[in-house]
This record gives sequence, C-alpha cells and structure tokens, in this order.
Amino acid sequence: MKFTKRTAYIILVIVATIAIDQISKVLVRANIQPRTDFQLGERISLIGDAFIMMNVENSGAFLGMGSDLNPTLRIVLLLILPIIVLGFVLRHILKDKTIDNWSLFAFASIIGGGIANVYDRIIYGSVTDFFYIDLGGVFRTGIFNMADLSVTTGMFILLFVSFGKKKKSEDLEKTA
Repeated sequence: MKFTKRTAYIILVIVATIAIDQISKVLVRANIQPRTDFQLGERISLIGDAFIMMNVENSGAFLGMGSDLNPTLRIVLLLILPIIVLGFVLRHILKDKTIDNWSLFAFASIIGGGIANVYDRIIYGSVTDFFYIDLGGVFRTGIFNMADLSVTTGMFILLFVSFGKKKKSEDLEKTA
C-alpha cells in the first residue's frame, strides 16, 4: 500500500477521534464521581436538565445491551467481532479510491469511535459513558461518550451521502 495524502487523512481522522474520546474519558474518570449499583454518583448539569454529564461504566454495548451475556459470548460479540468488522471497513476505505471525502470522513470516524470503545473494553473491562440529553421527554438519549458520538455522526453522514447519491442518479435518469 502506497502512503498518500488520502491515507494520511484517514489515519489522522481515526487518531484524532480516538484521542478526543480517550482524553474526554480520562477527564471524566478523574473528575466525576462514578455511578455504582448502590449510589447514583455525581451529575453535572451543563445546560439545565437538558444536557447532563455523569460517569457510568458500561460493561455492555449500546445502552448496556449485552452486559448480561456470559463472559465468552461477551468477548466474541463486544471485542472479537467489532475488531474484525473494523479491520474490514478500514481495509475497504484504504483500497477503494472511489469513496468521496464525506464518506471517507464518516467511515474513519466510525472506525476511530469503534477502536476507542474496544480499547476501553480491553483495558478497563467496560466503557466509560458520560453524556445524557433529555429535551423535556420529547427527545431523550441513553448515556453516551465521544466515541459513540463519532460512530453516530459517521452513520448519519453516510446516510445523507447515500440519499444525495440516490437523488443525483434519479435526476440523471429523468433528464436522460
């Protein structure tokens, strides 16, 4: 594989995503009392009750799913499978030179976020989550972190790019 500006861009986005996530988690672990089964932990209001920070260790995946799995299945589903998938996605974006810049950024953000959370599971046995949004019950999130935000943002970008490509192809078909 030849090292190009494109490859450097992919690596830069992945490394920046991991760094931002890991730095934010170090700060949260050092400064916010964690929630345990027996106590609620510290809650820091950033914007009223709408945007709150707290420290929650998540031994599962999204919204704690998988935390009740037996240890072997948890290792397979939360460590081995994600590492394999992230490796294939990275290989794909490095090889496929036709991927547009927005999609490249999206895939690199997803890979960086995935690596950051897998790293936490390997090193700490859980993932540190700390952001919570509640817009008066109209919109409410689970507790998440910067890696989750990167993965979600990447998915939304891919979705919008996909719709944009579909719209362009429909427009071309109409004019042909």
